[in-house]
Amino acid sequence: MSTNTPTRPSKTSPRPPRRPIVAIPCDIKMMGPHPFHAVGEKYIRAVDEGAQCLPWLVPSLPNPIELDAIFEQSDGIFLTGSWSNVHPKHYNGPDARDGVLLDEQRDDLALPLIREAVARSVPLFAVCRGFQEMNVAFGGSLHQHIHEVPSEAGYAPRFDHREDKTTPLEVQYGPAHSITLKAGGILANLTGQTEIEVNSLHGQGVDRVGQGLSVDARALDGTVEALHVEAATNFAYAVQWHPEWQFWDNPTSQKLFKAFGDAVRAAAHPA
Repeated sequence: MSTNTPTRPSKTSPRPPRRPIVAIPCDIKMMGPHPFHAVGEKYIRAVDEGAQCLPWLVPSLPNPIELDAIFEQSDGIFLTGSWSNVHPKHYNGPDARDGVLLDEQRDDLALPLIREAVARSVPLFAVCRGFQEMNVAFGGSLHQHIHEVPSEAGYAPRFDHREDKTTPLEVQYGPAHSITLKAGGILANLTGQTEIEVNSLHGQGVDRVGQGLSVDARALDGTVEALHVEAATNFAYAVQWHPEWQFWDNPTSQKLFKAFGDAVRAAAHPA
């Protein structure tokens, strides 16, 4: 007589592959008198749903976590935007003006983490502050107030890339200007386009491009908008805008996070 007893899975049955883990360095944000380690939900959600990876928030401690320990636990690195800027001491820039927010603990974690991720062929995706960190990590420099800098010869006059903070978020993160993609470059191949519209919420920008980095897109005023590591053997890409913002409604953002997620999955579970 049949008992309809469910069959237990074999103890020797292989477990499904674990979900790939993406490490996200935290910002230091003051909440009252106390420092907190924080990452905006929009970034976490973009990694979770857009890249289909498990986000892991890594604290930016005064004594940074050892890089070996981070790479033992993660399959990719994602560097977010932030209210803070890279400390100018890292690129021999002039002192920051009064009121400019810095985050040296994040600098101390993110800059060596970028170089080591590329050296270890660990997929790396960086946006906004992360984009600027990648440039500085490879010896580049930044304009601290890019709207005050004349545009380069051959480009349109410099325009203000900062958001209007008096407007609703949907307006601040809405399309702000077009960028021209490098023919045959990573973003052009990914999108099949030569020009796309992006949002713009940054006061700083690339001055001298870091060694070994290639410019993949520029705004009409010459501002560098996308970079990749030329010698990287895996995904190592950075953009100045915010593709994480409502990524599900933006085809370019979807393609960027999918490409990053695919690279992370391949690194986590090599064929």
